[in-house]
Order: sequence, then structure tokens, then C-alpha cells
Amino acid sequence: MMLVSRVAALSFVSLPNRTLFSSPSSLFPPVRLRNSRMASFSPVRASAQKLQKPDELIDSVETFIFDCDGVIWKGDSLIDGVPQTLDMLRSKGKRLVFVTNNSTKSRKQYGKKFETLGLNVNEEEIFASSFAAAAYLKSIDFPKDKKVYVIGEDGILKELELAGFQYLGGPADGDKKIELKPGFYMEHDENVGAVVVGFDRYFNYYKVQYGTLCIRENPGCLFIATNRDAVTHLTDAQEWAGGGSMVGAIRGSTQKEPLVVGKPSTFMMDYLSNKFGILKSQICMVGDRLDTDILFGQNGGCKTLLVLSGVTNLQMLQSPDNNIQPDFYTNKVSDFLTLKAAAV
Repeated sequence: MMLVSRVAALSFVSLPNRTLFSSPSSLFPPVRLRNSRMASFSPVRASAQKLQKPDELIDSVETFIFDCDGVIWKGDSLIDGVPQTLDMLRSKGKRLVFVTNNSTKSRKQYGKKFETLGLNVNEEEIFASSFAAAAYLKSIDFPKDKKVYVIGEDGILKELELAGFQYLGGPADGDKKIELKPGFYMEHDENVGAVVVGFDRYFNYYKVQYGTLCIRENPGCLFIATNRDAVTHLTDAQEWAGGGSMVGAIRGSTQKEPLVVGKPSTFMMDYLSNKFGILKSQICMVGDRLDTDILFGQNGGCKTLLVLSGVTNLQMLQSPDNNIQPDFYTNKVSDFLTLKAAAV
């Protein structure tokens, strides 16, 4: 089955031709996903401009989509000036949406994190890749009698449960080990129709083998990745290996490419555009990563603003090896306020 995109775009990857599932529901329109690896070879753009006149950017869009890690917070520490900046944008009537590739939490759990950090953010404004995985399965009418094997954490399990899907795996398999004796044969559930892989602090060889068996031996079993981020911010002290390392292990053992639902895939952008009735030309994507956040915005036809408060620094942005150029860049989101004040 080929899923047909509602938007014209470059560098698509279709679903595996082994897919079992038929017509998508009207609630979740079908979307063809961009292959993040292919999309990284997009034509070189003009060099990014340093943000000097934030008012012009603010007035030119209706909606700001913010990445979270490295933009709003680092680890469990709020980045300076974020509350005041978000308040200012809301006072101007701007819609704010928060999109994260981190799949360890559900939308409800992320809502609690925002609250703990003193930010007033509605659950309906939060879109995590854990939610995207469940929404994607709904969009293809994934059969309710099939199961999902999860290599990931609690966020994915909670979103699958809310969507009404059966699942197994997750943290419960974190302590399981394989005793490799002569002639040992590992059983797996033949009713698993999808393996969802996200960031997993409890990743182990048992999960690699179980997921591999499902993908290789269960007819039509999907291999879905919440994201392929190389690194993540578990703490504000250093970078940590990201969900891409777990996805890479399963890709290596199955020799199959995953279907990515998180950034820079267009699935979440199309979902948001549909849900809120947003024209993509009226959106600005604000993020700290070139290969996920900025590419996500560019793939969706949005304006893009890179902040240097997370993964990407100025040297990386201006490197001759980098061909992903945002429309604008600045140090952090609070520059919206400081640059406005300086212009007065």
C-alpha cells in the first residue's frame, strides 16, 4: 500500500510493500513520510541571517512551534528568559505549539514537566514523538487485534494505551536476559504487527533479538522509529546517546529502514496543520538542531529559527560541510525580548 501525501514535497520514502493495513481513518489523514537521511541532501540554501528584527519575524507568522530540549529547557533546567518570551508571544495572539522527539514521556507527562518548570502549557499544545507513533498507527487503521512491541519507555506505552492498542515490551523487558545454550531457540509473539523503537535507557540484547524476530519473521510487521536523534539532553551537564542508537541497532540486525514519525518527518507537521487549521507558510519552527528541527520546518514549508542554546553551535552552523541553513539564527529564545528592547 502506498500512502499518498497531501502536500507536494521532495525526498519521500513510502511504506514497506509488506504493509498489511488498509484505508486510513478520516481523523488521521494519510501522510507519506520523508526519509530524514535523504532529506539531508537538500539543495544548499543561502546562509542564515542573524536575527536582528524579531518584530518582523513575529508579525509575519501566526504560530510558533518550539522544540523543547535545548530550546525551552536543558535536562531539568529551564533556559533563562523562556517564560517571559512565551508570555510576550501569547500577548500578541500567537499560537504556541511544543514538539519534541523525546518519546520517554506522554503528552500528559510532559504537561506535568512544563508545570513543574513554572510554564503554563496546555496538554493540547504538546506533541511528543510517543504520541506521533500512536497517531500514525491510527492513521493507517492498524488492526486492534494486532500487538505492538515497544523498545522504549513509559511515554510510548501510555500513548498506545490511550489510542486503544495492545502492546508488550517496554521497561518490563529491561531486566530480561538470554542464556545462550547450544540449541537455544527464542520464542516471540507472532501476533506482533509493529515494532516501535524510541529512546530506551533499559535497552538490552533481549529487546534487540525480540524486535528483530518480529520484524523479520512476522508477515507485514512494521518497523517504526519515533526519531533517529544521535544525541539527547538527559542532563544539562553533557550530551547523551540518543534514540538513534537504539534504532540503529534494530536497523543493523534487520537490514530494514525504519519508518520515522518524529522530526524531520512531515507526519507531525501535517497532523498539526490539520488539527489547528494552520497554513504552513504562517508557521515558524524554532529549534536547536539542524538535522531534525530546522529540516522539519523546511520540509513543511515553514520559516525557521535556529537557537544556539542546545546541540548546534555557530561553528557547526557556518561549517562549509553544513548544507542545512535556517532562515534566521540567534543565541536563545529570550533574544526575542532583548533584541526588541535594544531596538526601542
